[in-house]
Amino acid sequence: MKPASGAKHSDESTATEAACRNLLRRVLRFTCSSVPHPFWHLCTSVPMKTPSIHRRTALQLTATSAMAAWLAQPLILLAQEAEKTAAEGGQPLPYMDRIGLQLYTLRDAMKADPEGTLKAVAEAGYRQVELMNIDDEAVRLAAIARDNGLIVHSAFMDFNVIAEPEKDGVGSVETTLELAERIGLRHVVFGYIAKHQRDTADKCRAIADRANKAADQTRNAGMRMCYHNHSFEFATFNGGAAEEVNTEANSNEDEKKANKLTAFDIFVERFDPHKMEFELDVFWAKIGGRDPIEMMRRLAGRISQVHLKDLKKDTPVITDEGQVPNDAFKELGNGIIDIPAVMNLAREIGVDQCHVEQDQSPAPLDSVRESYSFLKGAPA
Repeated sequence: MKPASGAKHSDESTATEAACRNLLRRVLRFTCSSVPHPFWHLCTSVPMKTPSIHRRTALQLTATSAMAAWLAQPLILLAQEAEKTAAEGGQPLPYMDRIGLQLYTLRDAMKADPEGTLKAVAEAGYRQVELMNIDDEAVRLAAIARDNGLIVHSAFMDFNVIAEPEKDGVGSVETTLELAERIGLRHVVFGYIAKHQRDTADKCRAIADRANKAADQTRNAGMRMCYHNHSFEFATFNGGAAEEVNTEANSNEDEKKANKLTAFDIFVERFDPHKMEFELDVFWAKIGGRDPIEMMRRLAGRISQVHLKDLKKDTPVITDEGQVPNDAFKELGNGIIDIPAVMNLAREIGVDQCHVEQDQSPAPLDSVRESYSFLKGAPA
C-alpha cells in the first residue's frame, strides 16, 4: 500500500533532523573536549526521540547545523594546534609572545632597506625589535617597526655619554633620554666601553659611578637603564680570563684579589642594584669563561633583559672581543648554550625582555629565521 504523502514527509523530516542533530553533537563534542567553550552544556546528549517536524523546518535545521559546524572550525583548528603542541613537547617557551630581535644582526640590510627589512622581521615571527641607536633616525625606524606590528621597547645609547662624556661631539644623558621618550622606550642600554676607557680598575669604577647617576635620571624619566656585557669584562686587568690567572704562593689575599679582579666584578659590586640593571648576553658570558645560568642566578633581580645567542662547540675562552672568529656565532640551537634553560630561568628571576642576536652570519636574514624556528619548536 502506498503511504500517504504526509507520512512520507514525516519520515524524511525525522531522518534529516536526526542526521543534523548527530552532526551538531559531534562538532560540539569535539570542540568542547578540546578547548574551553561557552556552550559546554550543548555537548551533553541530545534526546533522539523527538516529535516529527515539517520538511521546511528540517532544511532550516540543516542550514543551522552547517553554520554551527562552520563557526566551530576556528575552535577545532585551535584544539588541533594545542594537541599538536602537546604532542611535540608541551608549552611554548616563555617570551615567545614578545620575542625580540636586536637589529645589529641585520645592520647591513637595515642600511640598505629598513622598510623591507623590518617587514621581513615581522613576517619571520618576531614580535619586537631592539634598536641599535638612540637618535633622530631611531625615531623614524621605530615608527616603521610599529607600522609592521613590531614592539619597540629597547635601544642602545651612545656609550661615550657615560664612558667618556668629555669627548668632543658626545651628547648628554638628558638629550639621550629626550630622544628615548620620543621613541617610546622602556629600556635604555649602555652597551660598550672602548679599550682605552676600561684599561684600569679606577677607570671602570668611575664609569660605574657615572652609570649609576645616568640610571637615576633614567628612572626619573620613567625608563630603566641596563648594561650590556661583552667578554672583555671577564678579563683581569693584568691580562687573561679571571679563572686563568695564577698567583704566587706567598702572595697575600689582597694581592690575589687584585690579580683576579675584573671589570664585571667592579660593575656587580658598584652598580646600584635598585637603579642600574644588566642586559646579560649569554654568548659573551660563555665565551668569556662564565656559566650564563650561574650568572643569572647570581644576579637574580638585577637582569632586565637577555640577549639570546649560541656559541660554536669547542670555541676557547676569548676575552678580547676583536679576536672572536666569525663562525663562533651560531643560530640558536646550533651551539652549546642551553637556550630553553636560559629563557625558563629568565622568567623565574623576573627578566622583562629576551632578544635574539647573532653578531656575524654569512646570511643574516636566514639566520634570523632559523633561530626563530628553533625557538618556536623547542619545548619549555
